[in-house]
Amino acid sequence: MHIGGVRTALYAYLYAKKNNGTFILRIEDTDKNREVDGSIAHIMESLSWLGLTWDFGPDKPGLFGSCLQSDRLDIYKKYAQQLVDKGLAYPDPYTSEQLEQFRKEATEEKRPFLFRKHRPDTYETWDGTKPLRFKVPEVKRYKWHDEVRGDLSAGEEMLDDIIIMKADGYPTYNFAHIIDDLEMGVTHVMRGEEFIASTPKFLSLYDALEIARPIFVTLPPIMGPDGKKKLSKRDGAKDLLEYKNEGYLPAAMNNMLALTGWNPGGNNEIFTMSELVEKFSLDRIQRSGGAFNEEKLLHMNKEHLKSLSGEEKISYFIDALPESTKTLPGYSTEQASKLAVVVFERAALKKEITQAAEVGEYDWAFSDPEYEKTLLQWKNDDSLQEALPRLENVHKLLEDADFSSTEAIKSAVWTYAEETGKGEVLWPLRVALSGRQQSPDPFTLAYILGREKTLVRIAHACDKISG
Repeated sequence: MHIGGVRTALYAYLYAKKNNGTFILRIEDTDKNREVDGSIAHIMESLSWLGLTWDFGPDKPGLFGSCLQSDRLDIYKKYAQQLVDKGLAYPDPYTSEQLEQFRKEATEEKRPFLFRKHRPDTYETWDGTKPLRFKVPEVKRYKWHDEVRGDLSAGEEMLDDIIIMKADGYPTYNFAHIIDDLEMGVTHVMRGEEFIASTPKFLSLYDALEIARPIFVTLPPIMGPDGKKKLSKRDGAKDLLEYKNEGYLPAAMNNMLALTGWNPGGNNEIFTMSELVEKFSLDRIQRSGGAFNEEKLLHMNKEHLKSLSGEEKISYFIDALPESTKTLPGYSTEQASKLAVVVFERAALKKEITQAAEVGEYDWAFSDPEYEKTLLQWKNDDSLQEALPRLENVHKLLEDADFSSTEAIKSAVWTYAEETGKGEVLWPLRVALSGRQQSPDPFTLAYILGREKTLVRIAHACDKISG
């Protein structure tokens, strides 16, 4: 599922929940040539991840029956027969070769191909072996109201004798969705602007079947980051579950998609699902396209990460760690939990945590670091030996220090660091504890490692210098 379809589902969900309505997941699986194995499960997994729980769906039939169109063939045949009985549908008498010749002639004469121009005078009895075409009862200009686009209209050039039932017994989308909307009590139809051109065909079918029109809501297109053209694979468009695998929170994705074409008003951009339901309204859906920007999505993800509980953050962090980190000799859930708090000050995405761990950025927390002793020398010192007494003094200061918090550890060392020189003291301490030039501050390192490991690593650094 790509984000355009997901946003349509989100808007439908928000509107249904806002108005105490029903959200239906209907699977339109009547084009068997294009069906992909596992696609239904994929759709269900995608919407479930976002929390878009359906009242009726493939796993929850309603009083109207199954939500799988392939299970509803008898229903479509019943309504198709009603049109036949009214003289408003007939079996297509032409072969594919004849149809191709009609199209070729239209092209040569520089006119649009309209099947109704070749409508036969007499029809066979429909037995299901040939495609069934809808006979447009009246060629006219149709007008309709759209909740986003306002009053719209289209002329007779958009009306034709379209196929409503195929020779394989399955309905076309043009027919099936109208019947299902009627049977399922659908009141609002939300879809993309590409369906505007087809609306007169739908309206003609509504009239022929004497069905009241639903409320039409045309959604704006989703644009690329620059807002100038529709989002495409070239712009990085991808399947929804790829965002899940990268570690985006469903709350962040819902937040981003909701604001891509809808404006709640005000300056706030961070919303929970309950807040989106409360604020959502059709009159604030934009006509123009909304830009989908992954940088903005990343920002939203970082903001939503802040709202996670301590346990949720720890779980998020541990899930992001690769096996290579979890198999380090000093790895433990307790140690990882301490580290998670620090990482969350900077990380915005699970993928970032995974990549950092894969290059060893967190190894110091779970295994003794390996480093060249020259790294312990502060840039302003003339020799490595100058770091030795400073580390020895820090070791003494920390032997009886309070290790219950980062601030407690800092208070034990800070006065000495200020008197001696912060860089002169803190640089070799950082290296001794992490083995890295870049890492959290040494007080945070010591807190995560605990007293015993901290003292052992400082002592080991002193031995390196002495040796």
